[in-house]
Amino acid sequence: MSMLLSLLVLSLLIFFHELGHYLAARSVGVYVEVFSIGFGKKLFSFQAFNTEWSISAIPLGGYVKMKGQDDSDPSKQNFDEDSYTVKTPLQRIFILLSGPLANFLVAFILYFGIALSNPPALLPIIGDVTKESPAQVAGIKKGDKIVEINGIAIHSWREMAELINKADGKLTLRIQRDGFLEYKTITPKLTLTKNIYGEEIQRKMIGIAAAGETFAQELSFTESLTFAFEKTVDAATMIFTGLQKLIIGDVPASQMGGVISIVKITSDAAQVGLMSVAFFTALISVNLGVLNLLPIPALDGGHIMFNLYELITKKAPSQEIFMRLTVAGWALLFSLMALGLYNDITRLLG
Repeated sequence: MSMLLSLLVLSLLIFFHELGHYLAARSVGVYVEVFSIGFGKKLFSFQAFNTEWSISAIPLGGYVKMKGQDDSDPSKQNFDEDSYTVKTPLQRIFILLSGPLANFLVAFILYFGIALSNPPALLPIIGDVTKESPAQVAGIKKGDKIVEINGIAIHSWREMAELINKADGKLTLRIQRDGFLEYKTITPKLTLTKNIYGEEIQRKMIGIAAAGETFAQELSFTESLTFAFEKTVDAATMIFTGLQKLIIGDVPASQMGGVISIVKITSDAAQVGLMSVAFFTALISVNLGVLNLLPIPALDGGHIMFNLYELITKKAPSQEIFMRLTVAGWALLFSLMALGLYNDITRLLG
Protein backbone atom coordinates (compact mmCIF):
# COMPACT_ATOMS: atom_id res chain seq x y z
CA MET A 1 0.00 0.00 0.00
CA SER A 2 2.82 2.41 0.89
CA MET A 3 4.51 1.62 -2.44
CA LEU A 4 1.32 2.46 -4.35
CA LEU A 5 0.87 5.68 -2.37
CA SER A 6 4.50 6.68 -3.06
CA LEU A 7 4.12 5.99 -6.78
CA LEU A 8 0.89 7.98 -6.83
CA VAL A 9 2.56 10.95 -5.10
CA LEU A 10 5.57 10.86 -7.44
CA SER A 11 3.43 10.40 -10.55
CA LEU A 12 1.19 13.34 -9.65
CA LEU A 13 4.18 15.61 -9.03
CA ILE A 14 5.82 14.50 -12.27
CA PHE A 15 2.53 15.10 -14.10
CA PHE A 16 2.30 18.69 -12.85
CA HIS A 17 5.97 19.30 -13.64
CA GLU A 18 5.53 18.12 -17.22
CA LEU A 19 2.19 19.94 -17.46
CA GLY A 20 4.08 23.17 -16.73
CA HIS A 21 6.38 22.46 -19.70
CA TYR A 22 3.44 21.44 -21.87
CA LEU A 23 1.32 24.53 -21.21
CA ALA A 24 4.30 26.87 -21.66
CA ALA A 25 5.28 25.19 -24.94
CA ARG A 26 1.75 25.40 -26.30
CA SER A 27 1.48 29.05 -25.22
CA VAL A 28 4.42 30.02 -27.45
CA GLY A 29 3.25 27.89 -30.36
CA VAL A 30 5.42 24.76 -29.97
CA TYR A 31 3.88 21.47 -31.09
CA VAL A 32 4.09 18.84 -28.32
CA GLU A 33 4.33 15.34 -29.80
CA VAL A 34 4.36 13.21 -26.61
CA PHE A 35 3.47 13.79 -22.95
CA SER A 36 4.73 10.82 -20.93
CA ILE A 37 4.64 9.87 -17.26
CA GLY A 38 7.50 7.42 -16.84
CA PHE A 39 10.21 6.15 -19.18
CA GLY A 40 10.74 3.03 -21.25
CA LYS A 41 8.04 0.83 -22.72
CA LYS A 42 4.62 2.47 -23.08
CA LEU A 43 1.94 0.71 -21.06
CA PHE A 44 -0.97 2.93 -22.04
CA SER A 45 -1.48 5.85 -24.42
CA PHE A 46 -4.16 7.91 -26.12
CA GLN A 47 -4.44 10.95 -28.40
CA ALA A 48 -5.87 14.26 -27.16
CA PHE A 49 -5.28 17.93 -28.02
CA ASN A 50 -3.09 16.80 -30.92
CA THR A 51 -0.63 15.14 -28.47
CA GLU A 52 0.05 11.52 -27.53
CA TRP A 53 -0.45 11.08 -23.76
CA SER A 54 1.19 7.97 -22.31
CA ILE A 55 2.11 6.09 -19.15
CA SER A 56 5.39 4.16 -19.39
CA ALA A 57 6.89 1.25 -17.47
CA ILE A 58 9.53 3.05 -15.36
CA PRO A 59 7.66 5.53 -13.12
CA LEU A 60 10.73 7.50 -12.01
CA GLY A 61 10.31 10.54 -14.19
CA GLY A 62 8.57 11.82 -17.26
CA TYR A 63 9.05 13.95 -20.32
CA VAL A 64 7.40 16.24 -22.84
CA LYS A 65 8.70 15.58 -26.37
CA MET A 66 8.48 18.77 -28.39
CA LYS A 67 8.89 19.09 -32.13
CA GLY A 68 12.51 19.86 -32.95
CA GLN A 69 13.87 18.91 -29.52
CA ASP A 70 15.50 15.55 -28.76
CA ASP A 71 18.19 15.11 -26.09
CA SER A 72 19.18 11.70 -27.43
CA ASP A 73 19.95 13.13 -30.88
CA PRO A 74 20.57 16.90 -31.10
CA SER A 75 20.80 16.62 -34.89
CA LYS A 76 17.04 15.99 -35.06
CA GLN A 77 16.20 19.65 -35.41
CA ASN A 78 13.18 21.06 -37.16
CA PHE A 79 12.78 24.59 -38.50
CA ASP A 80 9.01 24.65 -38.95
CA GLU A 81 7.10 27.51 -37.35
CA ASP A 82 5.76 25.27 -34.56
CA SER A 83 9.17 23.80 -33.66
CA TYR A 84 11.11 24.28 -30.41
CA THR A 85 14.22 24.88 -32.51
CA VAL A 86 13.02 28.16 -34.05
CA LYS A 87 11.91 29.75 -30.79
CA THR A 88 14.08 32.43 -29.21
CA PRO A 89 16.34 31.54 -26.25
CA LEU A 90 14.03 33.50 -23.95
CA GLN A 91 10.99 31.53 -25.14
CA ARG A 92 12.86 28.25 -24.62
CA ILE A 93 13.98 29.35 -21.15
CA PHE A 94 10.33 30.16 -20.37
CA ILE A 95 9.33 26.61 -21.40
CA LEU A 96 12.16 25.07 -19.36
CA LEU A 97 11.46 27.14 -16.24
CA SER A 98 7.74 26.35 -16.28
CA GLY A 99 8.25 22.76 -15.09
CA PRO A 100 10.09 23.62 -11.84
CA LEU A 101 7.78 26.62 -11.31
CA ALA A 102 4.79 24.27 -11.56
CA ASN A 103 6.32 22.18 -8.75
CA PHE A 104 6.76 25.27 -6.57
CA LEU A 105 3.16 26.26 -7.30
CA VAL A 106 1.89 22.78 -6.34
CA ALA A 107 3.82 23.00 -3.06
CA PHE A 108 2.41 26.48 -2.38
CA ILE A 109 -1.16 25.25 -3.00
CA LEU A 110 -0.62 22.24 -0.71
CA TYR A 111 0.81 24.41 2.07
CA PHE A 112 -2.08 26.85 1.60
CA GLY A 113 -4.57 23.99 1.93
CA ILE A 114 -2.77 22.82 5.07
CA ALA A 115 -2.95 26.35 6.52
CA LEU A 116 -6.70 26.52 5.91
CA SER A 117 -7.09 23.17 7.71
CA ASN A 118 -5.88 24.56 11.05
CA PRO A 119 -2.43 22.89 11.17
CA PRO A 120 -1.20 21.75 14.59
CA ALA A 121 1.60 23.55 16.44
CA LEU A 122 3.40 22.72 19.69
CA LEU A 123 2.20 24.51 22.79
CA PRO A 124 4.92 26.17 24.93
CA ILE A 125 4.36 23.62 27.69
CA ILE A 126 7.47 22.11 29.26
CA GLY A 127 7.87 18.35 29.30
CA ASP A 128 11.35 17.88 30.75
CA VAL A 129 13.96 20.12 32.35
CA THR A 130 17.65 19.28 31.96
CA LYS A 131 19.59 18.93 35.20
CA GLU A 132 21.75 21.93 36.16
CA SER A 133 20.40 23.86 33.17
CA PRO A 134 19.46 27.58 33.32
CA ALA A 135 15.80 26.51 33.44
CA GLN A 136 16.32 24.27 36.47
CA VAL A 137 18.38 26.94 38.24
CA ALA A 138 15.56 29.45 37.64
CA GLY A 139 13.03 27.06 39.18
CA ILE A 140 11.14 26.08 36.03
CA LYS A 141 9.37 22.71 36.32
CA LYS A 142 7.72 20.09 34.14
CA GLY A 143 4.19 21.14 33.20
CA ASP A 144 4.90 24.89 33.29
CA LYS A 145 3.46 26.87 30.39
CA ILE A 146 5.41 29.87 29.13
CA VAL A 147 2.91 32.59 28.23
CA GLU A 148 5.19 35.62 27.88
CA ILE A 149 8.86 36.49 27.36
CA ASN A 150 10.02 40.04 28.04
CA GLY A 151 6.45 41.24 27.66
CA ILE A 152 5.91 39.47 24.33
CA ALA A 153 2.97 37.03 24.30
CA ILE A 154 3.93 33.44 23.43
CA HIS A 155 1.51 31.17 21.60
CA SER A 156 3.69 28.34 20.29
CA TRP A 157 6.89 26.48 21.12
CA ARG A 158 8.49 27.80 17.93
CA GLU A 159 7.89 31.43 18.93
CA MET A 160 9.39 30.72 22.34
CA ALA A 161 12.48 28.98 20.92
CA GLU A 162 13.14 31.82 18.45
CA LEU A 163 12.97 34.46 21.18
CA ILE A 164 15.30 32.46 23.44
CA ASN A 165 17.82 31.98 20.60
CA LYS A 166 17.79 35.72 19.84
CA ALA A 167 18.17 36.67 23.51
CA ASP A 168 20.78 39.21 24.46
CA GLY A 169 21.28 38.77 28.18
CA LYS A 170 18.63 37.91 30.77
CA LEU A 171 15.01 37.05 29.94
CA THR A 172 11.91 37.53 32.06
CA LEU A 173 9.55 34.59 31.59
CA ARG A 174 5.93 34.71 32.67
CA ILE A 175 4.80 31.16 33.32
CA GLN A 176 1.51 29.53 34.19
CA ARG A 177 1.65 26.85 36.90
CA ASP A 178 -1.35 25.19 38.53
CA GLY A 179 -3.63 28.05 37.49
CA PHE A 180 -1.31 30.77 38.85
CA LEU A 181 1.07 33.13 37.06
CA GLU A 182 4.70 33.45 38.11
CA TYR A 183 7.73 35.35 36.82
CA LYS A 184 11.16 33.77 36.33
CA THR A 185 14.43 35.46 35.33
CA ILE A 186 16.73 33.33 33.23
CA THR A 187 19.89 33.70 31.13
CA PRO A 188 20.09 31.43 28.05
CA LYS A 189 23.28 29.43 27.63
CA LEU A 190 25.15 28.69 24.39
CA THR A 191 24.75 24.96 23.95
CA LEU A 192 26.28 22.56 21.44
CA THR A 193 23.54 20.89 19.42
CA LYS A 194 22.90 19.60 15.90
CA ASN A 195 20.99 21.22 13.04
CA ILE A 196 18.80 19.45 10.48
CA TYR A 197 21.88 18.55 8.41
CA GLY A 198 23.53 16.77 11.34
CA GLU A 199 26.14 19.49 11.82
CA GLU A 200 27.20 20.57 15.31
CA ILE A 201 26.20 24.18 16.00
CA GLN A 202 25.94 26.45 19.03
CA ARG A 203 22.49 27.69 19.92
CA LYS A 204 21.15 29.67 22.88
CA MET A 205 19.02 27.32 24.99
CA ILE A 206 17.68 27.10 28.55
CA GLY A 207 17.50 23.31 28.89
CA ILE A 208 13.86 22.41 28.33
CA ALA A 209 11.96 19.96 26.12
CA ALA A 210 8.41 20.19 24.84
CA ALA A 211 5.63 18.21 26.48
CA GLY A 212 4.29 17.37 23.02
CA GLU A 213 0.90 19.00 23.50
CA THR A 214 -0.44 20.77 20.40
CA PHE A 215 -3.15 23.22 19.41
CA ALA A 216 -4.91 23.93 16.11
CA GLN A 217 -3.71 27.15 14.50
CA GLU A 218 -6.65 29.19 13.22
CA LEU A 219 -5.16 31.21 10.37
CA SER A 220 -6.97 33.86 8.35
CA PHE A 221 -6.90 33.85 4.54
CA THR A 222 -4.03 36.35 4.49
CA GLU A 223 -2.14 34.47 7.20
CA SER A 224 -2.64 31.24 5.24
CA LEU A 225 -1.08 32.83 2.14
CA THR A 226 1.87 33.98 4.25
CA PHE A 227 2.17 30.52 5.81
CA ALA A 228 2.20 28.87 2.36
CA PHE A 229 4.76 31.31 0.96
CA GLU A 230 7.09 30.99 3.96
CA LYS A 231 6.88 27.19 3.98
CA THR A 232 7.65 27.01 0.24
CA VAL A 233 10.63 29.36 0.60
CA ASP A 234 11.84 27.50 3.72
CA ALA A 235 11.66 24.14 1.90
CA ALA A 236 13.53 25.46 -1.16
CA THR A 237 16.19 27.10 1.03
CA MET A 238 16.63 23.91 3.06
CA ILE A 239 17.09 21.79 -0.09
CA PHE A 240 19.46 24.28 -1.78
CA THR A 241 21.53 24.49 1.42
CA GLY A 242 21.55 20.71 1.80
CA LEU A 243 22.82 20.27 -1.79
CA GLN A 244 25.48 22.89 -1.23
CA LYS A 245 26.68 21.16 1.94
CA LEU A 246 26.63 17.80 0.14
CA ILE A 247 28.79 19.16 -2.68
CA ILE A 248 31.41 20.77 -0.42
CA GLY A 249 31.45 17.76 1.90
CA ASP A 250 29.89 19.24 5.03
CA VAL A 251 27.17 16.58 4.77
CA PRO A 252 28.38 13.03 3.95
CA ALA A 253 27.13 11.35 0.77
CA SER A 254 25.75 8.56 2.98
CA GLN A 255 22.92 10.94 3.96
CA MET A 256 21.47 10.81 0.43
CA GLY A 257 18.32 8.76 -0.04
CA GLY A 258 16.53 7.24 -2.99
CA VAL A 259 13.24 5.69 -3.93
CA ILE A 260 13.17 3.38 -0.91
CA SER A 261 13.51 6.38 1.42
CA ILE A 262 10.60 8.10 -0.32
CA VAL A 263 8.45 4.97 0.08
CA LYS A 264 9.32 4.67 3.78
CA ILE A 265 8.69 8.34 4.58
CA THR A 266 5.42 8.30 2.62
CA SER A 267 4.34 5.23 4.59
CA ASP A 268 5.26 6.87 7.91
CA ALA A 269 3.42 10.05 6.91
CA ALA A 270 0.31 8.08 5.93
CA GLN A 271 0.20 6.48 9.37
CA VAL A 272 0.17 9.92 11.01
CA GLY A 273 -2.58 11.31 8.78
CA LEU A 274 -3.56 13.08 5.59
CA MET A 275 -1.98 16.38 6.67
CA SER A 276 1.41 14.69 7.10
CA VAL A 277 1.14 13.21 3.59
CA ALA A 278 0.31 16.70 2.27
CA PHE A 279 3.36 18.18 4.07
CA PHE A 280 5.64 15.48 2.65
CA THR A 281 4.16 15.80 -0.86
CA ALA A 282 4.76 19.57 -0.79
CA LEU A 283 8.37 19.00 0.30
CA ILE A 284 8.97 16.45 -2.49
CA SER A 285 7.41 18.86 -5.00
CA VAL A 286 9.83 21.62 -3.96
CA ASN A 287 12.64 19.06 -4.10
CA LEU A 288 11.75 18.19 -7.71
CA GLY A 289 11.64 21.86 -8.63
CA VAL A 290 15.03 22.58 -7.06
CA LEU A 291 16.76 19.49 -8.49
CA ASN A 292 15.52 20.24 -12.00
CA LEU A 293 17.05 23.72 -11.80
CA LEU A 294 20.55 22.33 -11.20
CA PRO A 295 22.90 23.17 -14.11
CA ILE A 296 23.23 19.53 -15.15
CA PRO A 297 22.87 19.13 -18.95
CA ALA A 298 20.29 16.35 -18.72
CA LEU A 299 18.00 18.51 -16.55
CA ASP A 300 16.01 21.69 -17.16
CA GLY A 301 18.76 23.72 -15.49
CA GLY A 302 21.32 22.39 -17.97
CA HIS A 303 19.14 23.34 -20.95
CA ILE A 304 18.58 26.77 -19.41
CA MET A 305 22.37 27.10 -19.18
CA PHE A 306 22.73 26.29 -22.90
CA ASN A 307 20.07 28.83 -23.83
CA LEU A 308 21.65 31.51 -21.64
CA TYR A 309 24.91 30.84 -23.46
CA GLU A 310 23.13 31.32 -26.79
CA LEU A 311 21.38 34.44 -25.52
CA ILE A 312 24.70 36.02 -24.46
CA THR A 313 26.96 34.88 -27.33
CA LYS A 314 24.27 34.99 -30.05
CA LYS A 315 25.24 31.47 -31.15
CA ALA A 316 24.18 28.00 -30.04
CA PRO A 317 26.72 25.53 -28.61
CA SER A 318 27.93 22.94 -31.11
CA GLN A 319 25.99 19.69 -31.38
CA GLU A 320 29.10 17.73 -30.40
CA ILE A 321 29.55 19.69 -27.16
CA PHE A 322 25.82 19.50 -26.43
CA MET A 323 25.82 15.72 -26.91
CA ARG A 324 28.91 15.11 -24.78
CA LEU A 325 27.65 17.25 -21.93
CA THR A 326 24.20 15.64 -22.07
CA VAL A 327 25.70 12.13 -21.90
CA ALA A 328 27.87 13.25 -18.97
CA GLY A 329 24.78 14.71 -17.30
CA TRP A 330 22.84 11.46 -17.63
CA ALA A 331 25.83 9.52 -16.30
CA LEU A 332 25.96 11.82 -13.27
CA LEU A 333 22.21 11.47 -12.66
CA PHE A 334 22.30 7.67 -12.85
CA SER A 335 25.30 7.64 -10.51
CA LEU A 336 23.43 9.77 -7.96
CA MET A 337 20.35 7.52 -8.26
CA ALA A 338 22.55 4.45 -7.73
CA LEU A 339 24.18 6.07 -4.68
CA GLY A 340 20.77 6.91 -3.20
CA LEU A 341 19.58 3.32 -3.75
CA TYR A 342 22.80 1.93 -2.24
CA ASN A 343 22.36 4.12 0.86
CA ASP A 344 18.74 3.01 1.19
CA ILE A 345 19.69 -0.68 1.06
CA THR A 346 22.56 -0.12 3.51
CA ARG A 347 20.16 1.48 6.00
CA LEU A 348 17.69 -1.38 5.62
CA LEU A 349 20.45 -3.88 6.34
CA GLY A 350 21.55 -1.87 9.36
